[in-house]
This record gives sequence, structure tokens and C-alpha cells, in this order.
Amino acid sequence: MTFGRIRSVIVCLALACAACTWSASVKSELHYGLTLVPTGIDPHINASSELGIPLASVYDTLVFRAPAGGFVPGLAQRWEISSDGMQYTFFLRHDVHFQDGTPFNAEAVKVNLERILDPATQSQQARFMIDAVQSVTVVDDFTVRLQLAEPFAPLLDSLSQVYLGMASPAALKKWGKDYSFHQVGTGPFRFVEYIPGDHLTLERNPDYAWGPSIYRNKTAQVQQAVFRFYADPATRAPALLSGEADVMGEVLPMDAAALEKDNRFSVYPVNIPGQPLQFFFNIRQAPTDDVLVRQALLAATDREGLVQTVFGSFSPVATGPLTAFTWGASAVVPASLFNRETADALLRQAGWVDSNGDGVREKDGQPLRLKVVYPSWGLTPQVADLLELQWKKIGVALELIQVPSFAALVEAQASGAYHLISMNLAGTDPDLLSEFFQTRAAYDWTGVDDARLNSLLLDAARFGNDADRLELYRQAQTEIASQYLILPIRDYVNLNVAARRVQGLHFTAQGWFPVLIDVSLE
Repeated sequence: MTFGRIRSVIVCLALACAACTWSASVKSELHYGLTLVPTGIDPHINASSELGIPLASVYDTLVFRAPAGGFVPGLAQRWEISSDGMQYTFFLRHDVHFQDGTPFNAEAVKVNLERILDPATQSQQARFMIDAVQSVTVVDDFTVRLQLAEPFAPLLDSLSQVYLGMASPAALKKWGKDYSFHQVGTGPFRFVEYIPGDHLTLERNPDYAWGPSIYRNKTAQVQQAVFRFYADPATRAPALLSGEADVMGEVLPMDAAALEKDNRFSVYPVNIPGQPLQFFFNIRQAPTDDVLVRQALLAATDREGLVQTVFGSFSPVATGPLTAFTWGASAVVPASLFNRETADALLRQAGWVDSNGDGVREKDGQPLRLKVVYPSWGLTPQVADLLELQWKKIGVALELIQVPSFAALVEAQASGAYHLISMNLAGTDPDLLSEFFQTRAAYDWTGVDDARLNSLLLDAARFGNDADRLELYRQAQTEIASQYLILPIRDYVNLNVAARRVQGLHFTAQGWFPVLIDVSLE
């Protein structure tokens, strides 16, 4: 089915307009391009930046992370942390209600957090962000206390994420498993309609009056925001040029460079904190269980040339398991490691030689052939193609396996039938490393089981002092690099392009999410 654009026309008489609390600039409709069709859009259950782009404007969080660092009040006007770091008490605003009229209070917080923590919810991300929470207690109508099983310094960061957005308890109860299609928050926009694979529509919440200090406006300046999907990168620039989209993320670098020269458009490169585009080595499978092989593959990769070829001048080469834009990131993998002679020597040391002259090294009669699993987004297929060409020159053959969705990527990882796999998550706290590099972590992609690394990451999450945390994460990143657990490629820079008539566009500290309340259209 093809859905035409919804055009909303608001006509205000001159006398009435003078008395309006919002101006005629609100009579607009914003068209926003999404680049990945998510498998689900319930933020408590699903995990993708793509769901957060619209839904960060539907939900408020207890606290918000300020772009300059630190946290500012959100639905909680203040909070207290016990001296042992085991209790967090939040004192809530008294003037907030959900978009369906349900009052926001301590009981609502309890319902939301217990839903996330309930194993039956099958949360893909939110649960792991607050799994240190042992209990949620309603102290009074507007005070809620979280008891932790152990100190967890990243808790405020977790509570600032869209995945921990506060949903209406009445809507959760009414819609149950169908809640994804009837979402209700307290944010500046209301959820109107979601047609999977086609569009998602939000409309301005005229009652919104409790935004955090990071918002420039008190209420939204556009009446509606319609999000459509452009999974094929080649369709994104044409959608902007035709006027079909006002804003588009993840525009191809060549297209962004061309549109930057067109006075009808503005380019907004946004640095994304969290993990870089990278490949995890599976150290449970031979031959990537051999550190010499992993070291050789890193030396055989011209990362600088690869990044320049695929991403142009917009993205820096990644130098560790966290992007350089992430608080606590350390440059532990030099950008210039490319040396085929070194790679050849390391592979020979590991026993891999091309004895029959067919261009592929062998050892004990087995060819050096690696399975590489990667997603279809983020230009990762182009990166994988270049890796295949570069590694062919040192006698390494690849079997490239592209998967279409996050769910398929997780399924492929669970099978264990790979040598390298590409994945990255956005995040503003370096505790993100714990989800990947602790033994039996949520995303156990490498299979690492290292007592020192476990201890470093565990202690870093427990300590409340930032200086101590930074030092522990520096050591953890050094340990990850010394074991050659990852092949870092490029730090994520989201190339957003907007028509010049789009005014006030800026993004949250998480990088991916536009602050839609501040957007207006000329």
C-alpha cells in the first residue's frame, strides 16, 4: 500500500492568533528519513538506534545527559545516592502526566522498571543496563527508591537512555503484547501510527510543559513528524532532492559531499559515542583462536586506506573498542599498523604457508579460510569487500556472510560458526565494554574468558569516582587491544542532511537522536 503525505493545514484568525500559546509556525509537517527497518520498536524490549530517533521524543527519562557532560533533571527533579552506592532515591516532578491522561508518579516508575527487569519481557538491552537493580520501592507518591545488588556507577547514564523511557502504566496494561503499536509516554510528541516497513507518525503534544534544560523550546514547533524508511543507501539523497524527505541520516559520504555544495541543504555530521565499526575475532574457533593469526590480520589491514575509500574524509580511523567521542575512550590501537611483511612473518610463525602455490595459505592440510559475518547497514558490506581484497594479498580467503537484521546477526553469533563478526552499539558510558568483554557477557561475541579483564570491568562499574573509573577503563581497553580481540575500522560519524528550511536541528548526547522539540520549518 502507498501512503500519501498527510498535510495538516492550520488556519488561525488574526485575533485568535494573538491569543494563541503557540504560533502559526506549528502548522508544519516534518518528513524524516530512517535508514534501518527495526525488527521491533518497543524501547523496553528492542535495541536499535533507529527506534530511538523518533521515540526519544515520545518518552521522557528520569534524568537527561547534557551534551557537555553530566546529568540534568528530567522526570526526576533531583536524586540522592547513598554513600555506599547501593541506593538511589529519586524525587519526582508533581506536574507531569502521560499523553493519555494517566498521572506520572512513583508507582509509574516502579511499573516501568519492573517490566524491564522481568525476564518474561525478554529485553534485548534495557534490562542489562539496570540489572544491578534489586528492587524498586515507592516511598511516597513522588519518591521512588532503587535498591541495588551492588554499586553500579553507570546507573544514571542508563536511566538517561530512551530504552529506559517512562511508559504509561495504563497503556501497558491495556495493550499488552500490542503495546508497540499504541505507545504512550510523557514526551513532547505523541505516538500516532506505526506501519512496519512504511512509516511512523508522531504529533505535537500541546500539553508538554516539563522539558529538561537541554531543550531550547517548551513545546514542539512542528505539528507532525512522519518517519519513513530508506534502507537502501542509494535512495536517501534522491529523497532529499525531490523534497520527499526534509531530514535524512546516514547519507552516503559521496552524496553528503555533493549536497554540502548545494545551497538548498545543510550537512550535520554527528559524532556517535559508543563502539566503532569493528569486527570481533571469535577466539573459540581455529584459526582465530591463535593470537598470532589475529595480530597478523590486523597488520594486513590498511585501515586508513579502507576508511578513506569507503567513508571519505568524514570518519576517523578507529583506535580502540570505543570511539574517540566516548567518555573514557583510550587510543590503544594505532591507526597506522598496516605492514604486509609483518603479517606474512606472523602467519609463517603460526605455521601458515602457501605450499601449493594456489594463493591460499595452509596448515596441516587445512586452508586459511575465514567466515566473516556482518550486517547490511553502515556500509559494512563495502568494508567486508575491501577486507577480502586486502587479505587475499597475504593468502587469506574469506567467506562473506551478510545478514539483513539485528535479530539475524544475533542468531548467526549464537551459532558460533564464524571467525569474525561485525557489530557495534552506541553508548555514552564506557561500561558498554562489559556487555561484550566480560565472561558470559550479554554479547559474548569473542568468547574471551579473562580474569584480569573481568576484574577491571567489574571494578570500573562499582567505583563512583570518575578518575578511578577512567584509569580502570584505560587498563581494560589496553588489555582488549593486547589480546587482539577486535579489528577496529572507523569511528561512527552519522552524516545527517537537512533541507535549509529545517531550523534548530541538533542532537542529544547519545548522537543518533534529534531533539525534535526544537525543530521548526521556515
